[in-house]
Amino acid sequence: MEKIQMTTPLVEMDGDEMTRILWQMIKDELLLPFIDLKTEYYDLGLEYRDKTNDQVTIDSAEATKKYGVAVKCATITANAARVKEYNLKEMWKSPNGTIRAILDGTVFRCPIVVKGIEPCVKSWKKPITLARHAYGDVYKNAEMQIPGPGEVKLVYTPADGSPEQTITVHQFEGSGVVQGQYNLDESIENFAKSCFEYALETKQDLWFATKDTVSKKYDHRFKDIFAEMYEKQYKEAFEKEGIEYFYTLIDDAVARIMKAEGGFIWACKNYDGDVMSDMVSSAFGSLAMMTSVLVSPHGYYEYEAAHGTVQRHYYKHLKGEETSTNSVATIFAWTGALRKRGEMDGIKDLMTFADKLEKAVIDTIEGGEMTKDLALITTIPNPKVLNSRDFILAVRGRLEKSL
Repeated sequence: MEKIQMTTPLVEMDGDEMTRILWQMIKDELLLPFIDLKTEYYDLGLEYRDKTNDQVTIDSAEATKKYGVAVKCATITANAARVKEYNLKEMWKSPNGTIRAILDGTVFRCPIVVKGIEPCVKSWKKPITLARHAYGDVYKNAEMQIPGPGEVKLVYTPADGSPEQTITVHQFEGSGVVQGQYNLDESIENFAKSCFEYALETKQDLWFATKDTVSKKYDHRFKDIFAEMYEKQYKEAFEKEGIEYFYTLIDDAVARIMKAEGGFIWACKNYDGDVMSDMVSSAFGSLAMMTSVLVSPHGYYEYEAAHGTVQRHYYKHLKGEETSTNSVATIFAWTGALRKRGEMDGIKDLMTFADKLEKAVIDTIEGGEMTKDLALITTIPNPKVLNSRDFILAVRGRLEKSL
C-alpha cells in the first residue's frame, strides 16, 4: 500500500529504559511501514538530558508550541540512586514537570477498556477520565526543616511598596517541618478552561472536587474560578449538549466514584490527580492500559503513556532475557498524537489509521493474545502469553488485514 503522507511534523520525545526499546519496536513495526512519518526528534533519555544540562527538555516543549502536537516516551525522573547510576551532573527535575510548566496544560488520563480485563470496582462500566491540574501546589513547594522552638510566618511583600501582609503558620515548641505552596489564578483559569473544553469535545459530564471546607482560601479559589467560568462561558453550551458540571468535596467525590458507572471526567488538583489516576488505572486493570494527554488551553497537545520506564524489565532485557512488557499505552500515545495531527491538518487517512491501529490492539487482546501482566488478570480462558516483540507483531498482523 502507498504510505500515508504527513504535512506537519510531530514533536517526538524519546525516553528511557524498556519503554525506549518498545518505542523503536512500535515505530519499526506499526508506523514506518504504513506512514511517511515526519517528526522533529528530541532525545529525552537521561544521559542526553544530562549532557545538555536539561536544555533538550526545554527545547522539546518549545517545539511543541511551534508544531502543536507531541508524543512522548516515558522518562526517568532522577533521584539519588539515579544520580549515582548514571553519574549525573545533578539531580535533574522531572521532564514531565518541566514540560507541563512550559505548556501550562491539564493532564487527562483515561483507562483503555477491553473485554476480558474487568475493573475491580464492579459498578464501573465506562472509562473514568482523570483531569489533573499540572502546575504548582506540592510539586513547586518550598520546604524547611525546623530544628527547634520558633515562629514560622507567611509574608507577602507587595511589589508596589504597600505594607506587607503577615500571618503566623505555627509557633513551634520543638522541631518539625514546614511547607509553602502556591498557585496562580491564570493557571487555575487555564485548568478550568481545558476541562470545560475537553468535556464539550468528548461530550462527558465534568466533576470537580477540592477540600474547600478546610482550605478556605487556597482550595476555595479553585472552586470559585471554576464556578465563575462555568456560569459565564460554558453553562449554555453544557446544557445544549446535555452534559453536567458538578462540584463536590474531594472525600465525597471518592465515595461517589466507587459506586458510579463511569463515563465522565473527574477534575482534580495536582496531587489529588496524581494519586487518584493511579488508583483508577489500577482498578481498571493496569497502569499500562491508561492513556495520558497534556492539553494546553493555547492549543498544544502532548501524548504519552501514563506509566514509567519499566526498569525491572529493562535490566532483564540488558541481560538478554525475554520480557513480556505491555506496550498498549505507548501505542495509544502514538495513535492519539497521529489522530490529533490528522485532525489539525485535515488528513483523514491519518485519523483512520490511528483508529484502525487502536482497534487492532484491542482485537489482539480480546482475541486472547496478550502480555503477561494482562494474562494474570484476564477472564478470557487460556490466554496466549506473548513476549514484548511478539505482541507488537500480533498487532501488526491484525492491522495489515484492516488496511
